[in-house]
Amino acid sequence: MTLAVVVSSCNNYETYGDKKEKERNAISKFISDHNITVISEDQFNQQGKKTDVSKNEYVKFDRNGVYLQIVRQGCGSDLADGGQATLVCRYAETNIFADTIQSYNNTPAYAATPDRMFISRATSVYSAQFLDGMMMNTYGATVPAGWLVPMPYIKIGHPTSETEECSRVRLIVPHTQGHAYSSSNVIPYFYEITYEREV
Repeated sequence: MTLAVVVSSCNNYETYGDKKEKERNAISKFISDHNITVISEDQFNQQGKKTDVSKNEYVKFDRNGVYLQIVRQGCGSDLADGGQATLVCRYAETNIFADTIQSYNNTPAYAATPDRMFISRATSVYSAQFLDGMMMNTYGATVPAGWLVPMPYIKIGHPTSETEECSRVRLIVPHTQGHAYSSSNVIPYFYEITYEREV
């Protein structure tokens, strides 16, 4: 009886490799279910580092496994080498396994309390930490690496007219590029995020 229990327990044990395979399958299913067209980095570069939203294109970055769709490049300018800025971020976070929203701050109820993060750039390396907001309260001050992947391809300004808009992206972030809870539980997340320079 004891041996049977031990064997059953061993058979139910999920290795890290099993969890990663489960994650890959979940991301593939999410891409299929949401009719996402995945393009290569080469095609992305040939398109002027843009994704065609009308075709629901996302570029996959092989070096980190993140998928990016640039909905709006935004106004203003990119963050210069050696530059620093505080960004106001509004987002919705979806757990890809459950395909349900897990946290967000992009509704009227949170209009006065967006997430704020301080970001800096040294050559091609971006680093950031949350100063306050839902992400910090939920997961801590460390900004997920996946949130910084769009930075070389967007502008981070502050709209000054009705014709200007802040940058907006969509991301599929595997656990290796996610927050601590994502990383420790091998859970991929989908994000829709806007980035706006604080004035």
